[in-house]
Amino acid sequence: MDTDLKKNILTTGTSLVGIVCRDGIVMAGDRKTTAGGQIVMNKNTQKVCPINEYLVISGTGTSSDIEVAKKLIRAQLKLKELRDKKQSTVKEAANLIAASNYKNIRQPAMIPFMAGLMVGGLDKDGTTELYSVEPAGSVMKVEDFDANFSSGMPYILGMLERMYKPGIGVEEGIELAIDAIKASSERDTASGHGIDVFKITKEGIEHISKQKVEKVYKEHN
Repeated sequence: MDTDLKKNILTTGTSLVGIVCRDGIVMAGDRKTTAGGQIVMNKNTQKVCPINEYLVISGTGTSSDIEVAKKLIRAQLKLKELRDKKQSTVKEAANLIAASNYKNIRQPAMIPFMAGLMVGGLDKDGTTELYSVEPAGSVMKVEDFDANFSSGMPYILGMLERMYKPGIGVEEGIELAIDAIKASSERDTASGHGIDVFKITKEGIEHISKQKVEKVYKEHN
């Protein structure tokens, strides 16, 4: 299983980024879906998605695993809310996902569970948090920025190590996230075809950017 995880870290075929700002969280992703990083299967896949009114999830890895994980966590959080009679925190949601990942990879299967997820959200007190959940089930609170285990991770982290400044505002974080996805799309063959950006602030969740790449061919003189 460890070999499978290591082998898939940089072949997951996507670019994700999450940025912690002084006034919120910015999450972004590209829109290309590939089969094994070799064939483009879809050019219009939204990889960063709100799953309820206070939580946004982005995923890298096997598409089916990501979709199942989102459906399960949405249902689990709703049941927990009905049982506890209160909204779950972002930390609780991240740990529910982590527990599910941990359980799934330890169940004997012909095809192991392969999905890394980032979880950003808004708590009842108006604070925002961002967590990164690795495929094996560990969960980490993100204090600055992360790209999870996406194939664009080396390019994104390399850029953000130089460009990110603690205490940046959400508007600056949005531009930085867009630049990070564009940078990874230029060099990572499994990333591209557009960008989705979400911001999470005390006002709520907003899908503030949806960019599509149009190819234009010109004569070269």
